[in-house]
Amino acid sequence: MIRYTLRCAEGHDFDGWFRSAGDFDRLKAAGQVTCATCGGADVEKALMAPSVASRGEPTLRPAAEDMTPLEKLRRHVETTSDYVGMSFAAEARAMHEGTRPERAIHGEARIDEARKLLEDGIPVAPLPFRPRSRVS
Repeated sequence: MIRYTLRCAEGHDFDGWFRSAGDFDRLKAAGQVTCATCGGADVEKALMAPSVASRGEPTLRPAAEDMTPLEKLRRHVETTSDYVGMSFAAEARAMHEGTRPERAIHGEARIDEARKLLEDGIPVAPLPFRPRSRVS
């Protein structure tokens, strides 16, 4: 895994984790690397110092008070729910029907899939940001 400090065209700085440098390039070319603050896809690698962690040294994350409300929401969603990708509609329906255990999930769905879930009484809501790509 490789961590890059990224900056969007609006000047927002944020971190992104990628499987490799090539993975970053591929995802960026596909428009899947977006700003954690504004959602903009015009993102570049920012200048960063090399990071070498010694044993037992904790990894520092931005303090919650330094985060925007949107960043706080993103962190909450990502730490309290499972990312299910494009399987969101199928997972939500299966949990509603009782064929899968209920749990908090987030993911992606086409607009027609989301509309059908709502019409069928399955509670879903859009997030104000794009889910980050997940590396398994």
